Amino acid sequence: MPDDLKAAARQKVSDCSKAVESAGRQSLFYMVDEDDLCRVFAFSEYAARQCLRNPGMIRELLESGDLERLYPTDQYQQYVARAAGQAADEDGLAVALRRLRHREMVRIAWRDLTGRADLFETMAELSALADACVQQGLDFLYPLLCSKYGQPEDAGGNAQQMVVFAMGKLGGRELNFSSDIDLMFAFPEAGHTRSEEKSISNEEFFTRLVRRLIDVIGKSTPEGFVFRVDTRLRPYGDSGPLVMSFDSMENYYQMFGREWERYALVKARLIAGDKQRGEAFFDRLRPFVFRRYLDYGTFESIREMKQKIVREVVRKGLADNIKHGYGGIREIEFFGQVFQLIRGGIDPAYQERSILKVLQVMRKDRGITGKVYEELTSAYVFLRNTENRLQMYEDMQTHSLPADPRARTRLALSMGFDSEKDFIRALDAHMSRVHFHFNQLLGQESTEAEAQSETGLGSVWLTPGQTDQNRQNLEAAGFEEPDTVLRLLGEFRDKTGYGEDGHIATARINRLMPRVLGAVAETDRPLLVLKRIMTLLDAILNRSCYISLLLENPGALEHLVRLARISPWIVSFLSQHPLLLDELLDVRSMYAPLDRAALAGDLRQRLEKSGGDDPELQMDAIRVFKQVNMFRIVAADVTGHLPLMQVSDRLTYLAETILDAALDLTWHQMVERYGKPLAIDGDPGNTGFAVIAYGKLGGYELGYRSDLDLVFLHTAQPGQTTGGRLRPIDNSEFFGRLGQRIIHFLSAPTSTGKLYEIDMRLRPSGNAGILVSHMDAFEEYQSRHAWTWEHQALIKARPIIGDFQVARRFADVRTRVIAARRNTEQLAGAVLEMRERMRSAREFSHNGLFDLKQDPGGIVDIEFLVQFLILCHGSRHEQLGQWTDVVRQLNALALCRIIADLDAHALKQAYLIYRYFVHRMNLQEKKAVLPENRFAELRRRVVRIWRKVFGQ
Repeated sequence: MPDDLKAAARQKVSDCSKAVESAGRQSLFYMVDEDDLCRVFAFSEYAARQCLRNPGMIRELLESGDLERLYPTDQYQQYVARAAGQAADEDGLAVALRRLRHREMVRIAWRDLTGRADLFETMAELSALADACVQQGLDFLYPLLCSKYGQPEDAGGNAQQMVVFAMGKLGGRELNFSSDIDLMFAFPEAGHTRSEEKSISNEEFFTRLVRRLIDVIGKSTPEGFVFRVDTRLRPYGDSGPLVMSFDSMENYYQMFGREWERYALVKARLIAGDKQRGEAFFDRLRPFVFRRYLDYGTFESIREMKQKIVREVVRKGLADNIKHGYGGIREIEFFGQVFQLIRGGIDPAYQERSILKVLQVMRKDRGITGKVYEELTSAYVFLRNTENRLQMYEDMQTHSLPADPRARTRLALSMGFDSEKDFIRALDAHMSRVHFHFNQLLGQESTEAEAQSETGLGSVWLTPGQTDQNRQNLEAAGFEEPDTVLRLLGEFRDKTGYGEDGHIATARINRLMPRVLGAVAETDRPLLVLKRIMTLLDAILNRSCYISLLLENPGALEHLVRLARISPWIVSFLSQHPLLLDELLDVRSMYAPLDRAALAGDLRQRLEKSGGDDPELQMDAIRVFKQVNMFRIVAADVTGHLPLMQVSDRLTYLAETILDAALDLTWHQMVERYGKPLAIDGDPGNTGFAVIAYGKLGGYELGYRSDLDLVFLHTAQPGQTTGGRLRPIDNSEFFGRLGQRIIHFLSAPTSTGKLYEIDMRLRPSGNAGILVSHMDAFEEYQSRHAWTWEHQALIKARPIIGDFQVARRFADVRTRVIAARRNTEQLAGAVLEMRERMRSAREFSHNGLFDLKQDPGGIVDIEFLVQFLILCHGSRHEQLGQWTDVVRQLNALALCRIIADLDAHALKQAYLIYRYFVHRMNLQEKKAVLPENRFAELRRRVVRIWRKVFGQ
């Protein structure tokens, strides 16, 4: 141990000894080997801190001899029962359990760090402590609730008790030092408690019992916690009931149970409650977990679970995570549990909860070789010891190697290594072997892809010095301009191999690049596609997890090349947001964008998982939601799975879903701070505020880079807010700040990008007007002060989120504006003047080219035509104001015989064709201009109709 670390440890020992002596007791540290004391106090700040805070505890541990002995099987049940027996009430129980927990965790850390206990003894004692705390907590709380609500009974009047199943590490008796505990709760039958005054249902009784048990064990208090409790493995997860009846839980698994839930139940173990009934109930679940045949049909689901593990490593950047990273603990556990799911139904030997026992069964059954068994077993022991040493230092639930060099050195020393370098070398070796076996588990990587390195294209990357041969190989594979390809590859090769993990990155790139060249060579434009792919690879070069994703999933590379061939915009989008690469692993979702309802559900789940009420985390969750779903839309679009009109619809639904969430989150933040505006009740749907969509969003015509044209309206009464934690503010000020927050929420740049550019210039008086208008003022402005072009804009406007009453009032105003009688000549003059101003304001002219949007006969001309005709004839035809999109507005104009069917058809055809090509040009990252002879006949038709309508 380095001198400075030993000196610091000795100082802690001295401080603790003085604390014991100041309490009038002898420290007894003379009974302990000095090296053992230094190891404990150097490698566990938590143990040192607890000994200093409670000097009597360390003396009692030394006197009792508990530091030297392994507890018998029932020792923890006795200790915890004794502590619980001294508690007067629920609060006293919580304190007693936390103090006992500190004593026992110091003891366990002491024995582990000084070599008195091996890994298996440490895991077993941690698990036994957790078992005892849950059982004794339940035994203490159950009679308390019975005294208040009566004893729960079934239909026959028989008393009922709950059962508690441990899942995960606790289920396998493999708990780590600062682990949470995964629990699942059930009770035998529906019924009610026996009480004349406060009878409640059994479900309500046991739900209250579970909540109080979780608080007693898992709640953080000044005394700390006992064990963090995680209940997300229960049926329906976080959205499901905390406790279910046996029948309800069995029905769930039989009807809705998924493969990962079978996986989770493999380790389930009854630890508390009615043991007899609990074991009988689990026997009912066993056929779901372990099928009574060789379940090779589950391979597809298992592959999906494996891909999920890979995606999580990529998404969360878990390279230094010894549990979740490549080659980590979870990959070993997955390796064994796959065999359990496949063979457990016909061979009970596989129905083990301990992963090491499962590996023993697999070796005995020749499912794995002795070498694989030894490598996985030794890696598991090494990684679990590392995990415990990481967590023993501060009693924190961490699985990531510390970034601080001093902390890494301390970890290495605690693991018995002389230096950090030796420790990291051993760790890398173990994790590399684990990851290799994990990759072999469901079939090796594509032999075709591996063979690519032996072909000509493989040598192009691997032997850059053979220029002439490489040029010939590229030409033979169909690459035009082979010298350009060699230059691109050379420039990229110069960038690889640097950084902290340079040699690892280089090895991965050397395996990936032959596959990239092979996949690109299959396209009809290999050089163009290679340039686009290289842009992405350049962006992810220092993110080795993404390189690994493409390596380990040949299908992902195949789809990436396919998309890159079609659109450079997609490659740019992926380069900006590489976390989207994991979408390539699931083709079904990638080419099937969500509908409106599914989008709302997806966002709701992401927000629930984002970390509570932290605005930054919520904003990041919404941005990732947008990126993922935008990618799904564009992937379906460019591959022909989604026609143009539906693309715009899906982009509109996506924007509306995000706006709805933005309003909901910012509204609650404002109300929490300032209270509700006057005359607004508690109904979330009655906020007195609405968002109006104009332009492309209003007309269901959004593109991938469209701004959102918005107007905010409110209907608050005069007065101030009430009920907030800060001083009240004027109602109008409240809504002004709300509007500002929404805009900031949507447009503020973060680490995950921004959501949308927001354009508020269409509000009354434009940029000179107030941000959020009162509905009365908006109505007056539209009826008395608005320009004709503002009424044109109103034709595409619609309320999208917020208060229904405000939305209805806006719709009424819009209807009246459209239905107002107008002088046709004056209207035509105003529309033509605005159109001419737009043409004059253009900065560039495209000689010999046709601007699909702005040139005569283009998109804007069609929109102006439609808007003029609606304003001109709206007073006589109410149905003209029904729609906000151009296509259905043209249908309405034809139905009212304002324009001929042939003219309406010609305008719709031109509009849709123009929009399609604008859309495609955007995806190619090009301006929306084409040769002027393109669509010449369409343009002539539009211009002819324009002249006929305006008399020009």
